[in-house]
Amino acid sequence: MSDERIRIEVEDAIAILTVARPDKLNAFDIDMLKALSAACDTVEADANIRVVILTGEGKAFSAGGDIKAWGAMSPNEFGHQWVRFGHRVFERLATLRMPVIAAINGHTLGGGLELAAAADIRIAEIQVKIGLPETSLGMVPGWSGTQRLVKRFGAQVVRRMVLGGEMFSADEARHLGLIDAVAGTGTVMSMARDYAHRIAKRGPAALEICKLMIASANGEDNGTAVEALGSILAAKTGDMKEGVAAFTDKRPAEFKGEW
Repeated sequence: MSDERIRIEVEDAIAILTVARPDKLNAFDIDMLKALSAACDTVEADANIRVVILTGEGKAFSAGGDIKAWGAMSPNEFGHQWVRFGHRVFERLATLRMPVIAAINGHTLGGGLELAAAADIRIAEIQVKIGLPETSLGMVPGWSGTQRLVKRFGAQVVRRMVLGGEMFSADEARHLGLIDAVAGTGTVMSMARDYAHRIAKRGPAALEICKLMIASANGEDNGTAVEALGSILAAKTGDMKEGVAAFTDKRPAEFKGEW
């Protein structure tokens, strides 16, 4: 699906995904969620891409979900077409084979923080404010704000945002572990590119495997991580090659237990 509000640019081994709806503080609607999912498919299919940088255009990283996009939905539509679908899209981003860096250029609220949390590394500019304001609207975080964020950052910091409505500065967020580094205003992309080049010099297979193992250790969809690692390992064995060849030749397989 094509949507200019999710822009893809490739610089050598680095893909830059830009959420480009600055007039709405990069708030998401359904079509943008679909476009983000498609963008994930695009970058993952390109074997030359080793790192993804995710950022926003204009003054915000993302204000989350556009209220006009979901405010008039029925409860059933809201639960299935909005919350569950958005959850799947962010999970797609979180499970990309390559590392993802969130270059947080502006305020990061609600679904915007859930978007940033799907990245592996987060760098934020000094002026950024971060929070989960959903309960002020009588709703709850729906794109893994109470799940992935708790696993990655701890329950107490999420309680402070969700229950107390606290907003954190970039420095506070770094101290709390919500972000990994603070950049000066207007410099986050430069810092993100430097970090991306650092990652890109490392073995891509090792990076992918490590990302899966860390996710498994952190309790993030253990089944997917274990099966992915097992499948990759099996695909590299002589037994699998022999099994496929035997099926193609319509003969019994002669397995030798070769790795």
